[in-house]
Amino acid sequence: MSKPQAVAGTTPAGGLGFGTAPVFLASICTILGAIMFLRFGYAVGNLGIGGALAIVVLGHMVTIPTALAIAEIATNRKVEGGGEYYIISRSFGVTIGAAIGLSLYLSQGVSVAFYMIAFAESFAFVGPWFEETTGLPFDPRMISIPGTLALLGLMLTRGADLGVKALWVVFGVLVVALALFFAGSPVPGAEGGIQPFKGVDDNDSFFIVFAIVFPAFTGMTAGVGLSGDLANPRKSIPRGTIAASLTGVLVYIAIMWKLSVSATPDMLATDMLIMQRIALWGPIIPIGLACATVSSAIGSLLVAPRTLQALSRDGALPTAQLNRWLSKGRGPAQEPINATLVTGALALVVAATGNVNLVARVVSMFFMVTYGTLCAISFLEHFAANPSYRPSFRSKWYVSLFGAIVCLFMMFQMDPVVALLAIILMLGLYRFLRSRHGTATGDLSDIFSGVIGQATRYAHLKLQLSPQSGGHNWRPSVIMVSDQSFARRAPTQFMEWLCLRHGFGTTIHLVRGLLDADTHRRSNRVRDELVEAGHIRQSALYVDTIVSPSMRSAVAQSLQLPGISGLPNNTLLSAFADDDSDEVLAELLDGSKLAAACRMNTLVLRHTDRFFGNRRSIHLWLTWNDYENANLMVLLAYILLGHEDWNGAEISIFAAVPRDDVEHESAKLEDLVTAGRLPISLKNLAIIATDSPGTFRELVYARSKGADLVILGTTQARLDEHGVELLRRHERLGDVLFVSAEQRILID
Repeated sequence: MSKPQAVAGTTPAGGLGFGTAPVFLASICTILGAIMFLRFGYAVGNLGIGGALAIVVLGHMVTIPTALAIAEIATNRKVEGGGEYYIISRSFGVTIGAAIGLSLYLSQGVSVAFYMIAFAESFAFVGPWFEETTGLPFDPRMISIPGTLALLGLMLTRGADLGVKALWVVFGVLVVALALFFAGSPVPGAEGGIQPFKGVDDNDSFFIVFAIVFPAFTGMTAGVGLSGDLANPRKSIPRGTIAASLTGVLVYIAIMWKLSVSATPDMLATDMLIMQRIALWGPIIPIGLACATVSSAIGSLLVAPRTLQALSRDGALPTAQLNRWLSKGRGPAQEPINATLVTGALALVVAATGNVNLVARVVSMFFMVTYGTLCAISFLEHFAANPSYRPSFRSKWYVSLFGAIVCLFMMFQMDPVVALLAIILMLGLYRFLRSRHGTATGDLSDIFSGVIGQATRYAHLKLQLSPQSGGHNWRPSVIMVSDQSFARRAPTQFMEWLCLRHGFGTTIHLVRGLLDADTHRRSNRVRDELVEAGHIRQSALYVDTIVSPSMRSAVAQSLQLPGISGLPNNTLLSAFADDDSDEVLAELLDGSKLAAACRMNTLVLRHTDRFFGNRRSIHLWLTWNDYENANLMVLLAYILLGHEDWNGAEISIFAAVPRDDVEHESAKLEDLVTAGRLPISLKNLAIIATDSPGTFRELVYARSKGADLVILGTTQARLDEHGVELLRRHERLGDVLFVSAEQRILID
């Protein structure tokens, strides 16, 4: 992932030096805006007071966790220009952040048009007069489009400072409007109020109403977009955002009660300005609506260009020329003039549709994506427990997780098709940005690395406290030490077969020598090469390196390592080829002796140029000397058959026993296979009577010379007694695995 582009003239720290009040004002004036005046009566009329209360509660189940997440993240990082986009991109990385940021910008830009369309509806009372005077039909777009142009001109000439000053005026008007509304009387004919859970007949569904009303609650993040112009974002954003959210909840609950006792469901559902008929002085409602919508539009027109400017400064847009043009600012505060022009053009196009409900549903969907992401960031940062994540304000991880889940759920409840399209758009933007910036590395990978690390830590601690697996529940936890990791593929491949699904494998490459700066650098370089090679092969093994003067000392150290999987290593795998010297085999035997001292099973693989042949036949040979190895040998063969490379292979078991024990051993083997539910046909069981070790070798060759893998049992005592000579036996066979079990393994 490429780093954010350094663009000349970036916003100075503190920007215009605003405090907490503009954050609160921008948020509360947007929360108590167009939806409150135009559509909240519609919600109560369609769903009743109970349904409207459910919308308020559910909406704030999304917005309050998001507000807490924003407050938390904002107190952990230096928040600069770009508001929510800056928070997302600096937490998830620029590539993913830009994909979400572009959608966030679209929702903010569309919001300008949404508020101006609502502003035009506040002039509906002039419609009859206009038609009577001019003879032309009145169209609200006659007001919304010129109003958008006027607002755009004002912002281009006066900038953010004027917009924030206007918020004080608007807030004052809203307070007066709400006071006169609550002081008003019920509409004639509406005495007695409405039923708590009763709306109009043939009402709109809950989730359609929710999608139309939800933009009211999204206003709580309006002040975050001023982050680049705040003197102290870490203090102002949490305080202003949380205060606006809580104030909005209380006001909406009060309005809901006042509407329910002041008008009938039909009145509420059909009269979009029902608050005007209830208020003590009706004209204050259109005035409040006009002021609130203009202030909300101003807020969106302040925030959206700054989001686009931040995106361009991170090089998120298609061309370098476009990024440079949109990143330019004017004056000491670097106000985004070019980005404001683009946002104004977008708002004019959307304003031409003139449909409040349609635009509201689009805005809701994009805000859901943004809010869900912010909650997910907070949850992941909690779970990752990164020491660098030190917010001075902390939410709760379960609150953030709940917010993220509710956002995803509500997206598909509001409109599953649009939700799916929004997600596809996110993925498409991400793929496009990734193709330009390269593989995403950095903040996102840091978060998920922390999450994986925490999950692993919890699992390790849990496993360590649990009884160690063995007996019935034994699974391979294999470790191999080798200085031939690059030269010999067979041992690594064999370990991958054993550990892909049923166990865990650790392969350690020996760098011979004494530990110093040079050997340490060399071991790190080798480890990186092994990790890359394993990634290409999609290996299931954990790889590492060790610097040690000899194989014996390397094995001794490695056997004492904790198991990477959380379980202790229980098996040592060693390997040799026919042309290896006796000194190599002597080192191998030393390692086996150390493993036996640690009560670990020993596997010794003699690999050949056959490379396990066609992988269709596995022959197990049991003798009277090593029946304690039988269960481990059978279990290893069963595990191999579970890998797709051995699909269709068969296991054959040959038991060489004294003549007097044939009948008893036959019954015992058949019981092992049937009671253990092993995929071994009884026709592949053979009991061979023999009392001579020399005859045994000939029997093995005669029966198994064509086998792809032969598994033979041995013991540490026999390895000590016969040494290298024992491993050299059966030289005419293909690949051979010698098994010595030191642990009790049950198959039933």
